[in-house]
Amino acid sequence: MAKKQAKKAVAEAPKKGGSSYSAEDITVLEGLEAVRRRPGMYIGTTDTAGLHHLVWEVFDNSRDEAMGGFANDIEVALLPGNRVRVADNGRGIPVDIHPKTKVSALETVMTKLHAGGKFGGEGYKVSGGLHGVGVSVVNALSTAVRAEVHREDGKYVQEYKDGGKPVGKVKKIENSDMHGTIITFEADSKIFPDREFKWETIVSHMRQQAYLVRGLRISILDLRQAGKVDDEDVYYLRELGLDAPSMSFYFEGGLRSLVAFQNRHLEPVHKNIFYIEKEQDGVAVEVSLQYVDDISSRISAFANNIYNAEGGMHITGFKTALTRTLNSASKNGGGKEGDSFTGDDVLEGITAVISVKMREVQFEGQTKSKLGSVEARGAVEAVFSEAFAAFLEENPDDARAIMGKVALAMKARKAAKAAKDSILRKGALEGLALPGKLADCQTRRAEEAELFIVEGDSAGGSGKMGRDRRTQAVLPLRGKILNIERARLDKMLASEQIKNLIVALGTAIGDVFDISKLRYHKLIIATDADVDGAHIRTLLLTLFYRHFRPVIDGGFLYIAQPPLYKIRKGKEVAYAYTEEEKVKIAGKETPVAEEAAEPEEGEAVPEEAEDKTKKAPKVSVQRYKGLGEMNPEELWETTMDPARRILKQVTIEDAQEADNIFDMLMGTDVPARKSFIQSHAKEATLDI
Repeated sequence: MAKKQAKKAVAEAPKKGGSSYSAEDITVLEGLEAVRRRPGMYIGTTDTAGLHHLVWEVFDNSRDEAMGGFANDIEVALLPGNRVRVADNGRGIPVDIHPKTKVSALETVMTKLHAGGKFGGEGYKVSGGLHGVGVSVVNALSTAVRAEVHREDGKYVQEYKDGGKPVGKVKKIENSDMHGTIITFEADSKIFPDREFKWETIVSHMRQQAYLVRGLRISILDLRQAGKVDDEDVYYLRELGLDAPSMSFYFEGGLRSLVAFQNRHLEPVHKNIFYIEKEQDGVAVEVSLQYVDDISSRISAFANNIYNAEGGMHITGFKTALTRTLNSASKNGGGKEGDSFTGDDVLEGITAVISVKMREVQFEGQTKSKLGSVEARGAVEAVFSEAFAAFLEENPDDARAIMGKVALAMKARKAAKAAKDSILRKGALEGLALPGKLADCQTRRAEEAELFIVEGDSAGGSGKMGRDRRTQAVLPLRGKILNIERARLDKMLASEQIKNLIVALGTAIGDVFDISKLRYHKLIIATDADVDGAHIRTLLLTLFYRHFRPVIDGGFLYIAQPPLYKIRKGKEVAYAYTEEEKVKIAGKETPVAEEAAEPEEGEAVPEEAEDKTKKAPKVSVQRYKGLGEMNPEELWETTMDPARRILKQVTIEDAQEADNIFDMLMGTDVPARKSFIQSHAKEATLDI
């Protein structure tokens, strides 16, 4: 009976639109076309992060040559016309005919996915680009690419255009006394809407790579403003001696130097930086760490020199070994039974870098943000456990300082838990009431709800009256909130302003934080356009970065851009958000009321001037210092109306650099902060 009903259901299923579905409907993408159709599958995104990923892919090939001991000098140059040139002194990509593809090995590598020297054989024992799609993906997403190869028998060149199409065959141009590969590419504007490479991003990445490969020189040049650059005359463009921004990195200290660099704005808890480099079961393990006087942890992980932003198995092994080793040292040192350190305790204030190198490495995703190789966990755990236990035993002063730091973290954790539990119990008894200052919105759909975090009751009053009550909520803050950069959770929860914000968000905080319970999918910081407003905005950004990071990563945090000026021109009213807009609208440089000048007694007035005096409308410019100066209608039409407002979404392009900035500007390193202010003073916009 059941089978008959099933057959009947299938027979009666609707034939949508009457269309057929056959083999002709299956699309087969040839060559690199698949990359152009779905670039996100290969580089993650097509915004500025994806654009820079092209540079990393080309650089990784050169870096792999250095890791194998075949190169020691790499140059990355930004050229006019949004081009990038990467040169190395490695072995040079082979140019002889490939037996399977029947074209040169160079053309095979540049135009075929999953083609390269990293899948087997002795070409590379350790490499990052094991998928073999790196440089071919760059070729697919570029309008023009030039590959120049120098080998023992000469200089060879092949060019590609329009997504990787070869322009002729590989040609030998001349003899050469160099060896290596030079790749020059121009990203496709159809794929990347913004093709401007960021100097700071590239310098930061290359500095990091130089730490990871000891003895490798990496040079970066910015020749975008240098006019025409004839890049075929020399092998390395630095030899041209052009007057342009440049940087060069070379480190012998390895990860130990990287940890010292990351801690340059922080106070070390112990003097000696721990370091170990050892091979275990075919996995080369390198670990360095140092504790600092801070409550945040900074852990960077690399597999075959590829940065793993999401961690992976090597991080798991490291954390397990760290917790076990410190607990064991505590017991041996007379620590109390039952007072075991947790993972959070031992990570507080740590700066650590973990690097593994292995022949067969597995990443999760083409962008290699997470290491999936299980054997890396066991290797890191074994190597680090033994070496760190020996370090604690051989350096008693360092050991005492580290144990004291971790014990303090455990004590603070217990105090914070008691404070949090107390607040949650109190909240439960009160029905978890929303803050009295919060003017909530009517909708309960988080995806359409907005929370404006404003400065003071005056702005709060205007916001509450001018908002769209259905979708917009307003929470006024009283004065400057607590600087949480060095504040523990118990102290934060004692702050009424921060507690109100946490309750309004609905996500809780700490180990019970749950991003799925966020009550508003647009959190909008709307502070005044003055120094105090900028300070409050910075304090709020510090809070979100340190304790609500998923809110930023999820794209939920925004900064409102209220206008600086209200300009009246006769009966017309306009708003200016920048000084340039003010001058353009008002037609003058100074923000004061402009009126026609009266002629002096006995002075003749020309007819043209008289006519202009009559017709020229009176222009007045009002400077807004704060949102509280706006009436509800003005606040709505300039800052809150979704159809007209300007919002800036808060993103984190470089987490490590952001972390360093917060350490320096919000921490206790006064000399570093003073130096930063002095060096950037001329860039500041003063509100006098």
